[in-house]
Formats: sequence, C-alpha cells, structure tokens
Amino acid sequence: MPDLLQPVTDTDGAPFWEYARKGELRVQACADCGELRFPPRPCCPHCRSFVSQWRPMSGRGRIWSYVVPHPPLLPGYAELAPYNVVLVELDDAPRIRLAGNLVFRPGAALNSLPPERIRIGARVRVAFHEGMPQWVPEPRA
Repeated sequence: MPDLLQPVTDTDGAPFWEYARKGELRVQACADCGELRFPPRPCCPHCRSFVSQWRPMSGRGRIWSYVVPHPPLLPGYAELAPYNVVLVELDDAPRIRLAGNLVFRPGAALNSLPPERIRIGARVRVAFHEGMPQWVPEPRA
C-alpha cells in the first residue's frame, strides 16, 4: 500500500477526527445559535459565540463535485492513479461540503471505482476505515 497522507489535527478539528476514529460523522455547531460550521473554528461566524458542540450527522449526502488528478499531485498517490476526490454535500447540512474519496466499499483502494462511474448528484454515504471517512455509493432504490 502506498504511503498516503494522514490528517494533521489542530485544537479546533481534533474532535472531528476523534469521532471519526469511533465511526461517527459529527460537525461542529454553535451551542448558542445552533449554526453548523465546517471546517471547525473557535468562533461562530454567525453570532460570534465561542461555545460549540459536536452534532451527529446522518452520513448521507450527494456528490456536489469531483476531480480526478492527472498526474497525481503527490508521489505517494502515483500507483493509485487515476483516483478520485469528491466533494459531498451533506443531507442534514447542505451548506457543508466534505472532501474525501469515493470507494467501492470501506477500506477499498482510492482507485476502486472507475472515474467514469462517478456522477454529480449521485447519492453516497459515509463509511469509515481506520478512522478515515470515505464515501461509498448508496444502493439505488
């Protein structure tokens, strides 16, 4: 397996990764006005409160956009090319979009889905592998 980048956490974002290691998708919310925000930050941009909490999300959304890097931007990813990076709009927080990779199943390689199978608007759900959120296609109804 190639040497892939791991998240670098800061004080504000650390809870996101702690929940991810537990298999939970949570988003920071203002404890005063309830505004959801991502990326995490110390102050609410809506009401300027410094009090926050972490709300669970359903983990469902849709692909808002995606890219297929050619050539890979980082050497550790070269053997996986072509692979995808998707931007997912969350169902329970449509103004929040999370980046990640669309994979065939949790833990599959970043290139497990051919780029031609990715569609903007496609339904996805979060899956966790070794504390990393990934996105998998939702089965069609």
